[in-house]
Amino acid sequence: MASTRNNNTKSDYCLQQRSIEQNRDYKLYKYSQSGRAYDPAIPTVGYMPSHMNSSVFSNNPTDIESALFGINANNLVEAAPPVEPQLKNVKEVQFFERIPTIMPLPLILEERQRPFPV
Repeated sequence: MASTRNNNTKSDYCLQQRSIEQNRDYKLYKYSQSGRAYDPAIPTVGYMPSHMNSSVFSNNPTDIESALFGINANNLVEAAPPVEPQLKNVKEVQFFERIPTIMPLPLILEERQRPFPV
C-alpha cells in the first residue's frame, strides 16, 4: 500500500534536513549568547563583564588551573613539570569620556567640618 502522508516525500525530507541543519548551526555558533565574545575587552570604568572564558586570559588555562588546585601534585612516579603561564593582554575599551577629578593641593581635612551622625 502506498503512503499517503507528506512525511515520505522528497520535499518534506529536504525541509526536515534543512531545519535540523539550521538548528545545529544556531546551537553551535561560537559567538552566540552562550558562547564567547567576538572581540573580548574589559571596560575601563562601569559595567564589568559577568563571565569571560578562561581562554581569553591565557593560552594554557587548564594547566594553570590544574597547578593551582594541586592536581598531579602527589604523583610519585612522574613529577609534574612546573607550569609557566602564557598570559594574554586583554584590551580595555572606553565607552564614555570621564571628567578628571580636581583635588585641592594641599588637601586639608578640618575637624568638625560635618556633623557626626548619631
